[in-house]
Amino acid sequence: MTQPSVANRSAGTQPVRHHVVLAHPAAESFCRSIADAYIAAADACGQATHLHDLYSIGFDPVLTDQERPGPRYRPRDDLAAELAMIREADVLVLVYPIWFGLPPAMMKGYVDRVLGADFAASNLRDHRPSPLLGGKRLVVITTSATTRPWLEEQGQYSALRQAFDLYLNDIFGLHGHDRLHFDAIVPGIPAHYAGECLETTRQRTRMICAEELSARHAAQKATLSIRS
Repeated sequence: MTQPSVANRSAGTQPVRHHVVLAHPAAESFCRSIADAYIAAADACGQATHLHDLYSIGFDPVLTDQERPGPRYRPRDDLAAELAMIREADVLVLVYPIWFGLPPAMMKGYVDRVLGADFAASNLRDHRPSPLLGGKRLVVITTSATTRPWLEEQGQYSALRQAFDLYLNDIFGLHGHDRLHFDAIVPGIPAHYAGECLETTRQRTRMICAEELSARHAAQKATLSIRS
């Protein structure tokens, strides 16, 4: 995780924090390059980042009976640090490939065990946001071997966006949703195209950082106004 910038320290505030979750089994995947580009851009903006590579740490995606939401909920030991990281984050970034029109099982398991930790059906019924995620910003960055027009023709792209991104955004009470998708990502992609994708990631990251910092300053100004 990066350290607060000089500007943040002098202002006496904590930096905006980005928690980046990567779900790809290959150590040198293009998804990893995207995650690295996002982190480098956020670091350059003086904001704090943390990368959580699910495959490399051997994350267990299987939800056990004891972790089902309810009065008997008891998280396993491996969740403590992860939940603490998310609790401190302002921006949650999910990076994964689209396989058979869906996220990898590893990412779905992360949603089940971590994002949905002790989030009961009654929260949905009563429209109560997640105590862990409510108010945070969601950023989703995906890749596919097929082209986006083909995915849209099959109805997969819109279905995934509705059933996964927007659904998570709504039920957990996240305050915003950003999506980037890079298609035709196959072995041997042209260097110029890979570079364009990574530059797009960096540009979007800088925009997100600026918007989050602006929102932070507006909230601080509003708090000072109320106190005065």
